[in-house]
Amino acid sequence: MITQHDDLTLAKDNLLRQIEVKNRQLKIAQESSMFYVVETLRIQLSHLESQFSELQDPQFEALMSLLDD
Repeated sequence: MITQHDDLTLAKDNLLRQIEVKNRQLKIAQESSMFYVVETLRIQLSHLESQFSELQDPQFEALMSLLDD
């Protein structure tokens, strides 16, 4: 159970770092008027945020705890 919690924490931390990097990249692309890059980064950022939301979902966490049993 502790290992799963640690793994979940690591996954969340990793996703947060990736989101932070994508946000920085997006800002640079916007400032540089790189329209296609901005669009691609927004899609990637949306995907990462969706993954993070799934990890935050209480139903998802409840499902994962059932797998431990």
